[in-house]
Amino acid sequence: MNTQPEVGEPVRWRTAMEAALYGPGGFYVRPGGAGPAGHFRTSVHASGLYAAAVARLLRWVDASLGHPRELDLVDMGAGRGELVAGVLAALPAEVAARVRPYAVERAERPAGLDPGIQWVARPPERTMGLLFANEWLDNVPLEVAEDGRYVLVARDGTESPGGPLDAADRAWLERWWPGAEQAGRAEIGRARDEAWAAAAATVERGLAVAVDYAHTRDARPPYGTLTGFRAGREVPPVPDGSCDVTAHVALDSCAGPGAVLLTQRAALTALGVSGARPPLALASTDPAGYVRALASAGEAAELTAREGLGAFGWLVQPAGIGPWPDGPLT
Repeated sequence: MNTQPEVGEPVRWRTAMEAALYGPGGFYVRPGGAGPAGHFRTSVHASGLYAAAVARLLRWVDASLGHPRELDLVDMGAGRGELVAGVLAALPAEVAARVRPYAVERAERPAGLDPGIQWVARPPERTMGLLFANEWLDNVPLEVAEDGRYVLVARDGTESPGGPLDAADRAWLERWWPGAEQAGRAEIGRARDEAWAAAAATVERGLAVAVDYAHTRDARPPYGTLTGFRAGREVPPVPDGSCDVTAHVALDSCAGPGAVLLTQRAALTALGVSGARPPLALASTDPAGYVRALASAGEAAELTAREGLGAFGWLVQPAGIGPWPDGPLT
């Protein structure tokens, strides 16, 4: 049954987002859709250095686990499988041969994807390895509140006030977005907390990582962050299936026991991604190598830029292994 609301039937934002993104003909699941790469630029699409960094992270997890016979790699919200495929390509053959790769996605499996990658609707129940969620949580539907009431929205994007917040959502705001439970506008991250807790709980031993646009309790945006994207441009968040509908993630509220919050810049630096220019002397001794190194440095700089992708939040949550180290991962 089509759950997409009609223009004259306003519903709460969580219901509208679910229908617009994942309902019949939804933005992320419509057959033949371009996928995320056709509408916005993520770290995965910006540079192969990102997949290579995740491959290094997987090797660190592998070593922490004692190099098990089978090593799981779970890509949550896999899009068209670009990240999981890139990680496999970046691994040494002897490591890749032990990896069980999963792409977790609600859209149909894309043509041409490596047949060894399992395309699934939910993560495996018992993961031994790395679960990596790149820009997944920002598309988990959530409620929007204003002045202590739910915000309703019609399919054309017109908003109207709804009923008062229930006890659980009010309690979440009191703890994680103080003041917004009574006045102002906020996005209630409780559904994302639950989604992340369920995903991270599947990691029996290893590491669960969520990477996303993020904010924390001490710096919540005063009017929220709900917006839309289409064909590379930011657009109004109209829940009719024509655009992505997204909001930044309260990663601190998602964090479970032992979790660490980092910026992408710090995480990628620990994984060996550097935007430092190659030494000029290399241009004389190896001109082609210098050009390649310069291009790589430019891509690394984009991934780690403080005002860009480098400001993304990383939530790193270990299970049965040591904590994220203070220095480089080796």
